[in-house]
Amino acid sequence: MKKQDSFALEKGEAAQELDDDGQIRRTGTWLSASAHIITAVVGSGVLSLTWCLAQLGWTLGTFLLLIFAVISWYTCTLLTNCYRSPTGARNYTYMQAVKTNLGGRQHIYCAIAQYETLIGVSIGYTITASISMGAIKRSNCFKKYGHDKGCHTLNSPYLLIFAGIELILSQLPNFHKLSFLSIIAAIMSFVYSTIGMGLSIAKFAGGGLAKTSIGMPPREDMSSKDNIWNIFCAIGDIAFSYAFADVLVEIQDTLKQSPPENKVMQTATTIGISASTFFYMLCGLLGYAAFGNNAPGNYLTGFGFYDPFWLVDIANLCIAIHLLGAYQVIVQPVFGFVENLSRRKWPQSRFVNKEYSIGYFRINLFRLIWRSAYVILTTLVAMMFPFFNAFLALIGSTTFWPLTVYFPIEMHIVQAKIRRYSFRWICLRALSLMCLFVSIIAAAGSIRELVASVQTSKLFLSES
Repeated sequence: MKKQDSFALEKGEAAQELDDDGQIRRTGTWLSASAHIITAVVGSGVLSLTWCLAQLGWTLGTFLLLIFAVISWYTCTLLTNCYRSPTGARNYTYMQAVKTNLGGRQHIYCAIAQYETLIGVSIGYTITASISMGAIKRSNCFKKYGHDKGCHTLNSPYLLIFAGIELILSQLPNFHKLSFLSIIAAIMSFVYSTIGMGLSIAKFAGGGLAKTSIGMPPREDMSSKDNIWNIFCAIGDIAFSYAFADVLVEIQDTLKQSPPENKVMQTATTIGISASTFFYMLCGLLGYAAFGNNAPGNYLTGFGFYDPFWLVDIANLCIAIHLLGAYQVIVQPVFGFVENLSRRKWPQSRFVNKEYSIGYFRINLFRLIWRSAYVILTTLVAMMFPFFNAFLALIGSTTFWPLTVYFPIEMHIVQAKIRRYSFRWICLRALSLMCLFVSIIAAAGSIRELVASVQTSKLFLSES
């Protein structure tokens, strides 16, 4: 039996049916993979799209929503072909796929980009979930005291509540145990997106259309320099909204051996990005029609919507539930990387390897301590830097080019043996360079916004 690289066989598993690599037979399907993708994609990114269109206008905003969807779909379908090496061996992680196909030290750069991004996204989801939970309290305060009341809410208690739940969920051992959580999270994303669309329609149907712009909206309330920085930040937000390449290979590793994993994953990718784009277009466009050029940064917690308060509460509750699952989809590759590395380095350590049975649960002391420490540390960072739009833009700008574009294209060029300076080679490289430029300007805008936010904030005293 081939030695496992990803997960150790637990007691009693040896008698079960195994896959070609000696691991317990995978049971994932296009449905579970699609749920994982939707959970990872339709996250906090959808909440900022209305603000993005308010910075970009109808034409450029709609174009970027579509073009980023097409680019992400195309490069992710290329990435699905990297799960199996030419010899048929599996690549369990994105980093391993890069090492197999590109060699050299590129897998190290991939690991730095991937895990830095996943850690950043987990922090971003923690921020967003706490804002949504705080918005429920604010909504009820507005109902009781009126819309003119500030009703500002300290986010720290909700950050701690979210972290407490994640401490428990983080003990789920691996991706193979997350299907139920991803399906629930995907349903929640559809529910709050639908509520947001319904509230947007009701708003502009009842009070007329807000002021919008075909081109980039003129900004009399800010300098042209500040306006440009906001545009760069909006581009980063849109890029972030389609990011899931950093967990694609790990999701693909949950699929059944037959039909071929790459074909099933391509189907799941098409379904996931199509569904996400459909909701993004509706949420973004309808939200922009409702709020116009003065759209809030988060269209469900920025309180352009007040009534019916109970429906706003349901939407924000669904966001929090969705992000509980999305957090796990995002952090499982981080957990797996550290734990597999530790097993290889200390194969005889009982602390690292021994599993203890407690009823239906299996506890590993290293997993318990390390994962708990991770959740606590990311929560502390979220409490220190709770800046929604700028944080999403920074994550998007650092994710989009290296993981969604560069590595998939480079691996495809090697796999397909595309001749240097051929027409196809030039087109692929041109696409990569264009996306690199987009990432650079988006990173510049988000860093500038983060710096400005840090200068005006109080440590651990974030309010909604």
